[in-house]
Formats: sequence, C-alpha cells, structure tokens
Amino acid sequence: MEAIMEIMNDLDWSPLWISLKTGAAATFISFFLGIYAARKTVKMASGKKAVIDGILTLPMVLPPTVAGFFLLLLFSRRRPLGILLYENFDIKVVQTWLGCVIAATVIAFPLMYRNARAAFEQIDVNLVYAGRTLGMSEMRIFWTVVIPSAGPGIASGTILTFARALGEYGATSMLAGNIPGKTGTISQKIAMVIQDGDYATAGIWVAAVILIALAVIILMNLILGKRMKTVKRW
Repeated sequence: MEAIMEIMNDLDWSPLWISLKTGAAATFISFFLGIYAARKTVKMASGKKAVIDGILTLPMVLPPTVAGFFLLLLFSRRRPLGILLYENFDIKVVQTWLGCVIAATVIAFPLMYRNARAAFEQIDVNLVYAGRTLGMSEMRIFWTVVIPSAGPGIASGTILTFARALGEYGATSMLAGNIPGKTGTISQKIAMVIQDGDYATAGIWVAAVILIALAVIILMNLILGKRMKTVKRW
C-alpha cells in the first residue's frame, strides 16, 4: 500500500487533465454536430438517408488507426488542407492538442449522432403537428418540443460520446502523437508504461479509467431511470 501511495505522489497527472479536457471539447463539438446531422438525416428520403448515415457512422466501425491515418493525410503540413491552415491561419493540427480534439471528435461523433437520430425517430409526430397548428416556427418547435422529447436519448448519447472521447487511443496516437504534457492522454500513458514494464503505474491509470467509466455509466443509468419512472413496469 505504501508503495502505491509513493507512486501516486510521484505520478504526473497531466494525462488525466489532457484526457478530460479533450473529452469535454470533443463532446461539446459532437453534441451540436450530432444533433444537427441527426435532424437533417431524419428528414431525408430512405435511399439518401442510407448513404449519408453510412458515411457518418463509418468512423464507429473502422479501426481507429485507419481513421487516424486518413486524418493524418488530411491535416499533414505536406497536404493542401494542412498547408492552408498553417500558412494562412497559423493552425497546426499534427502533434498538437487540437489534433487530440479532432481525432477524439471524429471517433466519438457517431455515438452522439446515432443516439440523437434514434431519439428523434421515436418522437410522436402529433406533437410537431400540434406546434405547427399553434403557429410555432420550425426552429421553436425543434428546441421546445423535439429536443425535450428526445432528451433521454440525447443525454445518453452525450455521456457515451464523452466516455468514448476520453478513452480514444488509436486515431489520437496517429494524429497528435504522444508528447508528455501536451498530447499524452491516459490511454497513451498506459500503453507507454506497459512497454517499459511498469505495471504498477499502469494499474493506477487503469483503475482511474475504470472509475471514470463506471461513473459515466451510473450517470447515464440515473438519467434514463428518471425517464423510465413514468413507464409502468410489467
């Protein structure tokens, strides 16, 4: 026990803070993009919806390293977009914290999108028709009728998105690298200390990730549980 406490006292906690702020930023971006994409997709014709849905969901089924490879090609300073961002806006993506956020957002976005879309598809359309009958604008209907009705699904999608972004490893390693104090996340730290044979430090980081993940799951269950209180049990 004393050995563990000594390791914890000497531990560099920067991977935790980098992971938390990366997860928060990626969740914030995915929240609005996911809701927007879900709203647009729900209204599409079935054929077009199938194609767009497949493209938006693709990062969820691809190996993260594959997604990271494409992001690296896209934002490399040897590629048109990377050159444009760096020379015109002084924005560097590769091996920066911004790269961590972009990689985590791309990987976690499908969870937000699919949960929001599923929630929108289950909304009673009569509520929307009632809002139109009352003369409400489409934007007001969306924010005052649709969003509250889809609240539990959106909440669970947000929580799962944060959890996924927090633990992202493959795409982040490809795009942002593993720079201590800058882009080194918890997942990257675990992989690095295991390679060094430091299983005690790895165990502490694994325990931290498990506790955070458990807290996220409990929070999601509490949110959904409040919604289900109104449903009669069989």
